[in-house]
Amino acid sequence: MDMEQESEWNTSQNISISENLLAAAKRQLQFLETVDRNRWLYEGQALQWAIYRYNACWLPLLAKHSESQIIEGPLVVPLDCEWVWHCHRLNPVRYKSDCEELYGMILDNRNVVSSVQKISKTETEELWNKLYPSEPYEFDTTRAFSIEFSESIYKTQSFSKYDFTLAVERQSPFFYQVSRPHVKSDLFLEEAVARYKGFLHLIRRNRERSIKQFSVPTYDVDLIWHTHQLHPVSYCKDLTKLLGKILEHDDTDQNRGKGQKLDTGFSETTKQWEETFGSRYWRAGAMYRGTAPFPVTTTPCIPAITTSKSDFTSGFERLIDGPKTSYVEVLLEFVGIKNLPESLKGNVNVLFSKAQPDGIFNVKRKLTIQSESDHKQVAVFQCQPSGYLLFELVSRSTKAKTIASCYISMEEFFGSIYKLSVEKWLDLVPSSGTVSSEPISLRVAASCTLPIPAPCVVQMIQTSRLTTRSCFSPLRGMVRFAKSWTCIIDAAGDEIIRLKMREFKTTKIIDGKSVTKEIYGLTKEGETLVFGQFIGQEWSLLDSLWSLKPENDSNNKDSTLMLTGPHMVKLITGRKLDYEPKRVDKQTNERTFMTAVEFTADHPYGKAAALIDLKSGVVTLQEDWFALAGIVSAFIASKHFHK
Repeated sequence: MDMEQESEWNTSQNISISENLLAAAKRQLQFLETVDRNRWLYEGQALQWAIYRYNACWLPLLAKHSESQIIEGPLVVPLDCEWVWHCHRLNPVRYKSDCEELYGMILDNRNVVSSVQKISKTETEELWNKLYPSEPYEFDTTRAFSIEFSESIYKTQSFSKYDFTLAVERQSPFFYQVSRPHVKSDLFLEEAVARYKGFLHLIRRNRERSIKQFSVPTYDVDLIWHTHQLHPVSYCKDLTKLLGKILEHDDTDQNRGKGQKLDTGFSETTKQWEETFGSRYWRAGAMYRGTAPFPVTTTPCIPAITTSKSDFTSGFERLIDGPKTSYVEVLLEFVGIKNLPESLKGNVNVLFSKAQPDGIFNVKRKLTIQSESDHKQVAVFQCQPSGYLLFELVSRSTKAKTIASCYISMEEFFGSIYKLSVEKWLDLVPSSGTVSSEPISLRVAASCTLPIPAPCVVQMIQTSRLTTRSCFSPLRGMVRFAKSWTCIIDAAGDEIIRLKMREFKTTKIIDGKSVTKEIYGLTKEGETLVFGQFIGQEWSLLDSLWSLKPENDSNNKDSTLMLTGPHMVKLITGRKLDYEPKRVDKQTNERTFMTAVEFTADHPYGKAAALIDLKSGVVTLQEDWFALAGIVSAFIASKHFHK
């Protein structure tokens, strides 16, 4: 960043915003998460009723409240009305014109709170019931799903002609893009607010220079932009002061194909940002994630389970009490290079890796240098937030011959002060060992997310195939569980436990129960434990803490095992939810995978708890509480699917 670029950035940070966008963004994320737990608000009859209630009840009530405060406390907006209101406000020009046409003023969110904030709604509900005795304050889901919505319900009332259904359809996918844990952090949101101001500054510069450009935000910027728009009076005032007009929020373009408006606009915005501010526009954890995974169910499932930590912290859990690790997402690019010999210009790439493989990022990958190739290329990968990233300059004409190398420490990000981005020149050390008076320098730009817990990865291997400190790699063919022990090893190749299944020739009566099969294990300490018993038509696992049995659901085309206990988990055939492949892979048989999906009140449509690879025996566990139950279930699942 040269002096002029620094001046531009400082100017952008002086842009005045009337709202605390960081705090408001956190509230928006909480609200969007709640809406996503109530997906009936995304489409169909329920959405049509919500749109009606918003127009017929909420907006008139808000208008009365805006003219003069009609209750002592804040208005608490019903969830369904708030969702439609949310989508309406994200078209700020249309929202302003609709409000002024119907109510003579912009209806603001001052002294209005979301129902998800857990503030008493008694006053609002009493007022609502007085004004609308035939329309309950709380959304009537029974009516919504049983009575067909008809346009005649609107009668002769004057409502906005805005297409709310399409507006909701456009906004529904947004939460998936901003739903990862790092987005909620203060550090990420602080930088997002700063970058939003930078984004507005670019639009201001374009307006000053009469440049017509479709500016496209990254998702961190877009989150803050949405947050600003949800305060309509402040947004109109702030943007009119800055640009002389209200800034449109055009979300109608969804086509991300090459050469389309979104693609071209994003490329132009990237170029303008990097030329204006001298820093990178693309940011780890803020880029497009692809479309949301296909849901495993369209019907919410909330089990009647009250989970307490003591319920599942049994003596068995100590067996899987390994070291905890974390990981970050890194977005890396090589911007430029200096003092490169003429003979190498246009003929080099950079290999990057962890100096010491960390169990998450264990490979070498290659990137071009932007100044040498004249096009932007980035790499996104995950690694542990420790150690060093190694960069090796290699010639394209010789096979992976290293010309020079340099390092960057992960402490650049996670030292005494956390930083989410670093951009600097690094001097390369020649492989020959001879250092020039003008060493080759590489401009490295990297950004990363904050650390989050890494999944626990284990592998099931037959002891007949197991060598001392076996390397942790997929095996050829299916892992078979016949007469030999099955050894469970961790990512370092260390043994955790051994499991074996035995079938009784005659039914055994154990503790008064008829048992036909049994799973027992051998711990590292030589202790023999019973992990499961097959009683009747189901498995009783871990001292009857869990029950595993096939799910009888004729509507489900995927084979499913139901695991119930302290949590409710379904083991569903294929890679689902977070594990859904982003690209079509015709070479991989989805029936060799099972996804463990947990259902709770917070995740009624399911949350991925583990992935079981039945071919390699690898089990990826996202949750500590599921570690041993997941391993034993994976062991049984392999038997279940390979009879």
